[in-house]
Amino acid sequence: MIISLADRLKEVKTYYFVKKLEQIRALQKEGKDVINFGIGSPDLPPSREAIDALIDTSTSPDSHGYQPYKGLPELRESIESWYLNTYGVDLDSHKEILPLMGSKEGILHITLAFCNPGDKVLIPDPGYPTYASLPKLLGCDVVKYNLKEDHNWYPDFDELNKMDTTDVKIMFVNYPHMPTGTPAKMEVFEKLVAFAREKKILLVHDNPYSLVLNKAKPVSIFQVEGAMDVAVELNSFSKSHNMAGWRIGVLLGAEEYVNAALKVKSNIDSGMYKGLQTAAIAALNVEEFWHEQRNDIYAERRNGIFKILDYLGFEYSKEQEGMFVWAKPKEVLGVDAITGYIDKLLFEKNIFITPGFIFGENGSEYIRLSLCVPAKKVEEAYQRLLS
Repeated sequence: MIISLADRLKEVKTYYFVKKLEQIRALQKEGKDVINFGIGSPDLPPSREAIDALIDTSTSPDSHGYQPYKGLPELRESIESWYLNTYGVDLDSHKEILPLMGSKEGILHITLAFCNPGDKVLIPDPGYPTYASLPKLLGCDVVKYNLKEDHNWYPDFDELNKMDTTDVKIMFVNYPHMPTGTPAKMEVFEKLVAFAREKKILLVHDNPYSLVLNKAKPVSIFQVEGAMDVAVELNSFSKSHNMAGWRIGVLLGAEEYVNAALKVKSNIDSGMYKGLQTAAIAALNVEEFWHEQRNDIYAERRNGIFKILDYLGFEYSKEQEGMFVWAKPKEVLGVDAITGYIDKLLFEKNIFITPGFIFGENGSEYIRLSLCVPAKKVEEAYQRLLS
């Protein structure tokens, strides 16, 4: 290189899966059939209605120009109806809804809109790695708050209230939780909203898993009275509608929060392709039966993964929601032993699973398996272990 890297790159590491996927591709080139329980990339297709809408829009000559920064009014109206019907939350499509090119984009926009270099950001440990990496790239100080199994993977509010929250601007929250699969609870959201109000912190609730293997009615943080004053919510079509590669998400919240994110967004991109937006509208209008079918498929796969974990001697909760299974060995192994164990499975059995340490220190004794593997492949992985 003829110039040096920016200092900000010293604060983050290359995403763990980049290296592992390279190793998996190398094994595949050798003719090895790797069964990948790593990334939660849905292998099931979107609804036929969504695909047809994309095709129909793409054949129209006037569909290929720049689109509104705020998304099509019809898409925002569809999201408004979806939130009312699914979560019982009444939003204003003109002021409180901003379509995104994936919810990861929203994490960036919110952090850029509200945090200066040196401001602090609260992130869960364990949690989605992007909650830490994007603020670090922007010069923020990342402060972790603990989620632990002995507290059912919910925040310890006694511990939170003892923390020095000076200069904390935003706090990332995610229920149903990834990677642990912990369900959303209204009483937890109520405490979070009260905490944010007292400490003057903006909650950013990431909510992509609420329709996947949920045992109760899907939950939004906006079901808590007064949450709109102190919170925004991110949602995504990736997991709930099998559209991960389509990059369609949404930011929801009070007008002043949405407008701040829009100011950032409008300087970064030039609007989402119209075909994707019409496909999203179609996806939001599928019958409930479509979601039930997807969840039945995931439930079958999860039962197969439970069988694998029983054979391997791992413990797990059957109350998990979302598209992953979180588990730990019955005997403490430690990070190095977990890493070695995962590499042994990969190179000897051609089975890849994700180590929990990539989600934070509190995940170091755990592993995570994705449900995005066909049931026949799950059974094949089990048979490989037996051989």
